[in-house]
Amino acid sequence: MNRTAFVSALAALSGLATPAFAQEAPRWSFAIHGGAGVIERASLTPDQDAAYRVALTRALEAGAAVLRNGGGALDAVQAAIEVMEDDPLFNAGRGAVFTAAGRNELDAAVMDGTDLTAGAVAGLTRTRHPIAAARAVMERSPHVMLIGEGADAFAASVGLEQVDLSWFFTERRWQGLERTLRERGDPIPERPQGAPAPGAMAGLPAPPLNERKFGTVGAVALDAEGRLAAGTSTGGTTGKRWGRVGDVPVIGAGTYASNRDGCAVSATGDGEYYIRASVARDICARIAAGATAQDAGQAEVDDAKSLGGFGGVIVMDRDGRPAFAMTTSGMYRGAVSSNADAEVAIYADEAR
Repeated sequence: MNRTAFVSALAALSGLATPAFAQEAPRWSFAIHGGAGVIERASLTPDQDAAYRVALTRALEAGAAVLRNGGGALDAVQAAIEVMEDDPLFNAGRGAVFTAAGRNELDAAVMDGTDLTAGAVAGLTRTRHPIAAARAVMERSPHVMLIGEGADAFAASVGLEQVDLSWFFTERRWQGLERTLRERGDPIPERPQGAPAPGAMAGLPAPPLNERKFGTVGAVALDAEGRLAAGTSTGGTTGKRWGRVGDVPVIGAGTYASNRDGCAVSATGDGEYYIRASVARDICARIAAGATAQDAGQAEVDDAKSLGGFGGVIVMDRDGRPAFAMTTSGMYRGAVSSNADAEVAIYADEAR
């Protein structure tokens, strides 16, 4: 594999033409997403556009720093996702959307491609970094998925940071909940105890008025030892009820990695449809059968679209080629490798 192949994949991210020179395959490669959806140039102000690009670059660098220093794929995935979980711009961790009851309920998953071990959590309310909890389930419990109070209790028992409910509050997400509930004709819950006063978070970029985004963050990595890993984290959907859980913590739907198949996948989209289509696992099956990462990813999100579900995926193959596929007008995304500089993009038709 050469640099031409790597940058061919980046063409799907940024619209770049494939260069006519070759170079050795990357020792390591890394890609992230921050959610897909109706994300159009007209819906983002220049300040909002710039803020997302800075945030994506920061997360990319967190993962790249791990890999650049000889660290593992799992560590890189966790490092980047934790950065996004702490960034109020993304619907994960601190920027999570609210349920109809006015709570933040967080889901995450991680998978190690070398041995197909995986960990997932759903409905967390107090663990600062859900991705760390998912990894702890994988490495420090006999289980694959834990939910609700039990998942938070487990996370606390292994020393993961617990925070007050107000830690996850952001004004933009609360306003989004109020709009959603008004449109549905549902009652608006009381403002959470300990939440900042209205206007206290005015320094954050205002939410795009016309953006409809499937709020999820994720990362896929290939490290210098050839290990693949994937991770995904989300706050779910605004105004969700009845303990709804989407595709993110469902291994094979929103998250999957397999060195045997030569792939790592993190998805973002209409979770109910991505579960039904087993999107992440099917992408890996397509790659194992000979498809390129780009073709496999696009074919699978197109299949989910045929069921009624929109979204996107990021894919990493065993040669370090990232792929970005979507059925939406945008997806916050980026990639970097040992022999290619960091690239970030937002819009589906974006060219540099």
